[in-house]
Amino acid sequence: ADIISTVEFNHTGELLATGDKGGRVVIFQREQESKHQPHRRGEYNVYSTFQSHEPEFDYLKSLEIEEKINKIRWLPQQNAAYFLLSTNDKTVKLWKVSERDKRPEGYNLKDEDGRLRDPSMITMLRVPVLRPMDLMVEATPRRVFANAHTYHINSISVNSDYETYMSADDLRINLWNFEITNQSFNIVDIKPANMEELTEVITAAEFHPHHCNTFVYSSSKGTIRLCDMRTAALCDRHAKFFEEPEDPSNRSFFSEIISSISDVKFSHSGRYIMTRDYLTVKVWDLNMENRPIETYQVHDYLRSKLCSLYENDCIFDKFECVWNGSDSVIMTGSYNNFFRMFDRNTKRDVTLEASRENSKPRAVLKPRKVCVGGKRRKDEISVDSLDFSKKILHTAWHPSENIIAVAATNNLYIFQDKVN
Repeated sequence: ADIISTVEFNHTGELLATGDKGGRVVIFQREQESKHQPHRRGEYNVYSTFQSHEPEFDYLKSLEIEEKINKIRWLPQQNAAYFLLSTNDKTVKLWKVSERDKRPEGYNLKDEDGRLRDPSMITMLRVPVLRPMDLMVEATPRRVFANAHTYHINSISVNSDYETYMSADDLRINLWNFEITNQSFNIVDIKPANMEELTEVITAAEFHPHHCNTFVYSSSKGTIRLCDMRTAALCDRHAKFFEEPEDPSNRSFFSEIISSISDVKFSHSGRYIMTRDYLTVKVWDLNMENRPIETYQVHDYLRSKLCSLYENDCIFDKFECVWNGSDSVIMTGSYNNFFRMFDRNTKRDVTLEASRENSKPRAVLKPRKVCVGGKRRKDEISVDSLDFSKKILHTAWHPSENIIAVAATNNLYIFQDKVN
């Protein structure tokens, strides 16, 4: 139940939210810099924990609905409270997280324990006052957006107009208004009339960071479609179609499975899209549809192991990818608790490991290397001794600083660049 299933920084990076398989959301808050150690930047400590989703049962379809949190998305902060969206397979909820450090005292009709007083005993009128109390962080559900998805929700994305958001499942994408919970607009529907003709499913979807009319969605066939909501109410006809022609020499039994895109992300600038498939991360320019401008090999040494990865179902793992705040570095996860970083300017890349042994405070992460066959150097790890049960599927990058959050099964690691 405590396996982390999503990680997300808010827009300022002051808060970090994680969701887990047990339906819980844990929010971490960055401590303020202390006066005694001004150079030491704040660490993240638990701010609030609440149960977002409960297990349910669909009696009409005889289906259990898991409580697992699939995605969390923050809304930009407008006042003292924070708002976030969380979703499981079927239901999206809008949560308000607020602080209380005062309580009202001196009611006229109630005593201090909250019991109603006998009106005949009230002889004078009191003015209630606010008294200080220990800080309490409350999470309250403000909206519940339910009953709109037949299939499992894989993505939610907040629009840049901050009035609407979308939720995507395997075959449909719905557009919601934050104020309206009982209806949504279906903006993409790829369900064929005959389900036996089904050839692809939607795997991820995201709104453009600046243009509220534009969004992308990726498919299990390795294609990305850019849609414009100004052209038609139903965006089944895409505006742009991104696909890389397959190299016939690389074709194998597993080609279709490993080409399925597990994550798609717009860059902060809105100029590029990044996609992650099983073996690679690709960066696409919105103005060039026929091939990506950059391709990064995440773990090419697994190409010879695809048969055993298929047998143990690892080949179906869905890895996410993230940009840093300036879109110059990208990060994604791998096996053995490794995660990879690629610098787009210098073309340098590094493999790092998130593990208990090397995560003592102020410890410096050492780059790791994987060797394939032949002689192994002292600091290298053999591809045959990688642990495929330890995988980093979910990562997040602080919006403006070099702070990253990495979820390794039920552990959350937060790393930041070295402070001199």
